Amino acid sequence: MSATRRSGLLDEQTQAAQRREDRRRFIKLAAAGTTIAALGGYYFLAPDEQTKAARRERLPDGRARLPPGQKVIEQLKPMGGSRGDIRKSAFRLRVHGAVDAPFEIDFTELLSLPQVELDLDVHCVTGWSRLGARWQGVRLAELAARAQVRPTARHVILEAAHGYTANVPLDDALADDSLVAHRYEGESLASQNGAPARALIPHLYFWKSAKWLEGVRFVERDEPGFWEVRGYHNRADPWLEQRYG
Repeated sequence: MSATRRSGLLDEQTQAAQRREDRRRFIKLAAAGTTIAALGGYYFLAPDEQTKAARRERLPDGRARLPPGQKVIEQLKPMGGSRGDIRKSAFRLRVHGAVDAPFEIDFTELLSLPQVELDLDVHCVTGWSRLGARWQGVRLAELAARAQVRPTARHVILEAAHGYTANVPLDDALADDSLVAHRYEGESLASQNGAPARALIPHLYFWKSAKWLEGVRFVERDEPGFWEVRGYHNRADPWLEQRYG
């Protein structure tokens, strides 16, 4: 079989797998009731129609599901950054700072912690959103509990490869949907998406979800990160369009 033919077959297999995943998600959402089913139906629409449908949906708190200025896409875009070491065998995560029990874990130990799988929306400051993707990982709150975060801590600094940092308020870091994620849509993270593990703070713009994560540092005073000192907004709430400071 020629290389071109093999490539074509692989593309067809990838598309078929995506269609099966979309059907699986839709059926799961539909089983939860008609209100939730409405949130899943757009997976069968063209991208422009997905965006229109998502703008009509509402989150439990009444906000539009799709923040202002965003368009729905079907796959994550590999947005920048200097790639870290993607080997699981080389992974080390330090949890430290304003804590009473700092620790470091490898990838095997990360997998031994309580795992969650969540269907989450993520929103990039450049204007795209990926809705309802399945992520798996460990809640940052789980790491915080083990580290015994001090009452004086107010912020979390997510430390990544090559000195990259992203700062988030403590409450955002400890939200139920904030993770150290290592799987996306049932597969290990791709290298361009932050393998082997990344932060995931889905309710803030995606640059806060540091890729190639190496540390979680709790601090008493805020420390603006890589993009924040370059003019991007310190909080980065997509619904308030907090793109720039």
